[in-house]
Amino acid sequence: MSDATDNQGRAGNVRSLESAIRRVRTAEAERSDVVVELRDAERARLEMLADELKGVFAEVPEDNDTFVFSVAGGTPPRLWIDMTSFVVLGRDRRTYRFLKDSRLGRTVIVESADIDEVADCITDYVAERIIERERAIEGDWVVKRVKREAAAQRREARHAVAEKAVPAPEGPATDRRALGWVAAAFLLGILLGVIGLFAYAWVRVPIN
Repeated sequence: MSDATDNQGRAGNVRSLESAIRRVRTAEAERSDVVVELRDAERARLEMLADELKGVFAEVPEDNDTFVFSVAGGTPPRLWIDMTSFVVLGRDRRTYRFLKDSRLGRTVIVESADIDEVADCITDYVAERIIERERAIEGDWVVKRVKREAAAQRREARHAVAEKAVPAPEGPATDRRALGWVAAAFLLGILLGVIGLFAYAWVRVPIN
């Protein structure tokens, strides 16, 4: 009697691989649906924040390509502000976390469920980045101007040294003066020679 009961129990507990596969696929589909729903919900909340910042994004100068301002999919979805800062949702799917990556690691700039507070913080961040960029551009301009002035001064100094090293070319007036001195020296030499001859003749010829 006992053996018959055991055989019936085992027959009722026969495991089917096909049934197991069906159960696993159903569970995965349910989990996937939950993940997709959560991701869609997170993306929707990030898009709400992006809508709050539309006016800020529109006022950024067109020549400033620092910012991204884009909601990207993935797990988790992110609202990118620039290449190093973005917004994600916390584990409760209601708290906004504004994060920034740097060489020192990831920093939480603000974390709040208040969409207005997060939007204000992002607005201030964008303003600070714009000012930093303007200062960097101005600094580059000042450095370039200083370099140009230094180069001009070096050229002027080399030109002055070259002018001192090379004698000034002599003009026609200088040439005439030089020829005049040569002619005068030649005539003076002839005169002195004649006087010398007369003196010699005076000394050597006896007087009667």
